[in-house]
Amino acid sequence: MEKSTAEELLEFPCHYQFKAMGLAGDRFKTAIVFAIEKYVTVPTDAVKCRPSGKGTYQAISVLVTLHNYQQLTDIYAEINLVADLKMLI
Repeated sequence: MEKSTAEELLEFPCHYQFKAMGLAGDRFKTAIVFAIEKYVTVPTDAVKCRPSGKGTYQAISVLVTLHNYQQLTDIYAEINLVADLKMLI
């Protein structure tokens, strides 16, 4: 049987990387990490930041271990609430 939904394609537990673009500065980074930490542990070495060419924006990547599909959907919903979020990948 062919798998077609995200829930069917992922096998838990799994490593998953969340990527978000937003305004430069510690406030955005802290808000993204806080949103994810509501559902899973975020190791300090799991957070990577990369500024845009002009320094106005930054890309935040956070690698975590998810234990179920509900965590994935909850974290995406929580990140979407972050004020300075411009794009969520």
